[in-house]
Amino acid sequence: MKKTDEFDNRVEIQWCPGCPNYGILNALKGALAELGKSPHEICLVSGIGQAAKLPHYLKCNFFNGLHGRAIPVATGINIANPDLTTIVVTGDGDCYGEGGNHFIHAIRRNPDLTVFVHNNEIYALTKGQASPTTPLGEKRRLKMSGVEIPPINMPAFAIMQDCSFVARGFAGDLKHLQDIMVRSIRHRGMSYVDIIQPCITWGTHPVSWYKERVRRIGDDHNPEDKNSALDIALTKDGFIHTGVLYEVPSGNIFASRFRKEVTSRPLTGLEIQSPEKIHELLLKFKPV
Repeated sequence: MKKTDEFDNRVEIQWCPGCPNYGILNALKGALAELGKSPHEICLVSGIGQAAKLPHYLKCNFFNGLHGRAIPVATGINIANPDLTTIVVTGDGDCYGEGGNHFIHAIRRNPDLTVFVHNNEIYALTKGQASPTTPLGEKRRLKMSGVEIPPINMPAFAIMQDCSFVARGFAGDLKHLQDIMVRSIRHRGMSYVDIIQPCITWGTHPVSWYKERVRRIGDDHNPEDKNSALDIALTKDGFIHTGVLYEVPSGNIFASRFRKEVTSRPLTGLEIQSPEKIHELLLKFKPV
């Protein structure tokens, strides 16, 4: 097994001291080491937000893009170079708000991606505004009378749309989260993990409140049972159930048909036949 320090990127971390994001970062390092991955084999893709800073703190390839646009970029990277383990790191606002449309259609396309969503139920980077997962009635900086619309339950939505791997983790249960990450990265096709990540600065409840309410899904749960997975995702018993909710063999991987019918190799494996012609073509677009 690789050592986690192979992924250390020695830059100053901008998260608040004690932020549960550190737990997610360490769990991801542990998962990649357990999988035997090297930094050059990984590509992290993120948008904007506190969660989106994570790729800066992990030694590997990464692309930090626009708010909500991580998934289409990651899809392109995976199509061009499927040999890379491509992982999206995003937040509940970044992914379910600005990026909600991309997330929905990525489930339909089924690219071979892993999507980790840091869910703290707010926009933490911009000082605690309500996000798509903020509980009904909770008072926020721009919702001083309380949030008036119910939060989206994206794990339940993903299960209903047959995303072939859906899980929920908790940043305060590092070993369990690492196990989920390993399983999700190994899964072929679209893998999605909603990670409960309490914000210690702008959040309503402390981390201890979540620790009292988080419950691991029992070993008797069959993740191939869609109805059972939905029951867990939709339950309102006062607890937060973590673990693999739904996992089934993935169908067609996005772009696999293209490779079979058009080319036997991905874009990164194709040779440029005539660099001179490409240069000649590009010159036509040169400003006069």
